Amino acid sequence: MPTYGSGRHEFGQNFLTDPATIDKVVGSVTRTEGPIIEIGPGGGALTLPLQELGRPLTAVEIDRRWTRSLRDRCLPTTKIVHSDFLRYRLPRTPHVIVGNLPFDQTTAMLRHVLHAPGWTDAILLVQWEVARRRAAVGGATMMTAQWWPWFDFTLAGRIPSSAFTPRPGVDAGLLVIERREAPLIAADQQKPYKRFVHAVFTGKGRGLHQILPRVLGSAQHVEIRRWLAQQNFRGVPLPRDLSSTQWLELFTISNGRRTACRRFG
Repeated sequence: MPTYGSGRHEFGQNFLTDPATIDKVVGSVTRTEGPIIEIGPGGGALTLPLQELGRPLTAVEIDRRWTRSLRDRCLPTTKIVHSDFLRYRLPRTPHVIVGNLPFDQTTAMLRHVLHAPGWTDAILLVQWEVARRRAAVGGATMMTAQWWPWFDFTLAGRIPSSAFTPRPGVDAGLLVIERREAPLIAADQQKPYKRFVHAVFTGKGRGLHQILPRVLGSAQHVEIRRWLAQQNFRGVPLPRDLSSTQWLELFTISNGRRTACRRFG
């Protein structure tokens, strides 16, 4: 049974109808390689031009009505799957993900994507503020900070609400996520790194100058003070203000040794 969206309202989806935005999304996909998996194709605004790229294409649609319609309109080589994307098992082999995500399910779908193996690139239309925060524009979210060693997040443009039907109450953003060819942190450090980021984001204190000593403990107090003095923070810095490089440096300090990794770019 479908699990996302409220009422029928096409399961919370606002359909992409602007030709310029469609061209922008498809253009981003053309810069990638490999099979394509589309999330929530709906009426096929992206599906139909994507299949013209001549690459294997699978579209995962929750609404059975649209599934039937797309199967009648798409090329025989395009696979239309009736499924809830949150329950769909992505392949372990290389592929590209593209989709116009329901705004009320963006976080859940992003988690599903980030935890999935195999894919190399994800080109996603999401709510504007979500796109900004995931790309660390104006401050990063904990989710972004936890996944930075494995993925690069880029804000590729703002999409006006008028590009969708029915028109949502806010604009969208084009979020591009690329899997790093080589993780920036050793595989055996993934869980400790994510726990560390969580501890800092949820730590008590007014700003990093109070949070970090409490999270890292007395053994690293001197090194933390030295590190903080070397940064060019303005005002009272918060966890969201840390860059990818700064997170790596702090994690290295927390380990009391050099982490097996290369530096963030």
